[in-house]
Parts: sequence; structure tokens; C-alpha cells
Amino acid sequence: MKKVSKLSLTLASLGVFMIGLAGVLQYKAFQIESDNAVAYEKVTMNDSYSGNKEVNNKNTTEEESNDNNAEVADATTTDTEEIEKVEEVVIEDELEDVKTYEEVNTIPVDPIVYDGLTMNQLAEKLNRSLKSTISGKGYLIASYSLQLGIDPYMATAIILHETGCNGTCSSLVRECNNVGGQKGGPSCGGGAYKAYATLDEGIMGYLDNLYRNYYSVGLTTPETIGPKYAASTTWASQVNNYIALIRSR
Repeated sequence: MKKVSKLSLTLASLGVFMIGLAGVLQYKAFQIESDNAVAYEKVTMNDSYSGNKEVNNKNTTEEESNDNNAEVADATTTDTEEIEKVEEVVIEDELEDVKTYEEVNTIPVDPIVYDGLTMNQLAEKLNRSLKSTISGKGYLIASYSLQLGIDPYMATAIILHETGCNGTCSSLVRECNNVGGQKGGPSCGGGAYKAYATLDEGIMGYLDNLYRNYYSVGLTTPETIGPKYAASTTWASQVNNYIALIRSR
């Protein structure tokens, strides 16, 4: 009986010990599990932080890259603007050169007005036959004749025939400025011939008469003008001789 009791006591003690050991082991297991959870959280947080850091680093890198690109773009823009300025300067210089070239090579040239001559050349040609009182009036005769549509050679030839101004002009020219033998008033010295206040008025009055009474009705040559202008039958041939003389000078 004592042996059974002793065995029971031993088994009871062993059971208590085993219960205690199980509790200790359970506590240890719980502690280990807690430690692992903390470690896991630490790792997770560290990894998360590292990831954020990488993302931040990436963002920072992208911002730096954008800044660098902006700087490159600004530099490129500046370079482009400088290039454009240089090109503008070159173009302006070229335009100035062209302008200078055109200025040098576009000197105004007098147009040809009659018989291959400019107005000044024609006037000089007429002046070589105009002497005495009517000397130097070639420009007025040439310009006003062409304005009216009259042959300036023939107009000058009639003046030379009527006044003798190839040498010494007649008194009708010297006293009354009448260069074409015009008749009418006001009278020159009480006669049938007309007096003009100035020599220029006398020349223009003569050309007006030649246009109005002859050219405008189709009489445009010495041969057609002569019968109406003068009584002399040799008038046309004499005028033609003066035309040939003027052309030759």
C-alpha cells in the first residue's frame, strides 16, 4: 500500500513538473514568436523605408535630370538666339552690301526721247544750229515740240528758215520775239506780224500755231505744210535742207 502511494506521489510530481515544463515551453515559444514578429516588422519597415528612399532618390534624380535638361534647354535656347543674332547680322550686312551695289549700279539714266538721243543730247544738237538771239533755246524747242508731238528737227528748221538764226536773227526776232513769222496782234511795230512779250513766249506761240493749224489736221511734213505756210514754192526744199543740216551737227 505504501509502495502504491509512493508511486502515485511520484507520478503526481512528475505530472506537475510536466505541466510546468509545458508552460515554460509555451512561454518560450510565445517569446520567440514575438521576437520574430518584431524582427519582421523591423524588416518590413526598413524595406519600406528603403523603398521610399529609393523612390525619393529616383524622384530627386529625375528632378536633377529635369533641371539639367532645363539648363541644357536654356543653353540651347541661348545658343540658338545667339546664332539667330549672328545670322541676322550677316543677313543685314549682306542686305547692306546689296543696297550699296544697287546704289552704285542704278544711277538714273535719261531716257531716249528722239532719234536715239536723250532730251539733253537733243537740246545740245539743236543748239549747235541756234545762234544769235535764239542761242541756247534748244531745250525749250525740243521739250515743247515733243510734248505737242511735233518733229523737233522740222520745228527748228522752220525757225532757221523764217528768222535766219543759223547766223544773225532777223529784226522780227530781235525786236518782237517772233520766231516763226506769225501774223496777228498785238502788232510788232504796227505791221502785220505779231509781237510777243518774251522770247520763250514767242517760241511756244510758234509751236502752238504749228500744232493747231498744221499737225492737228494731218499736215506733218514740209511738203504738206509749205503750201499753207508760205507763198514760196521753194519753201519745203529749203526747210528740208535745214533739217539735213541739223541732223549732221
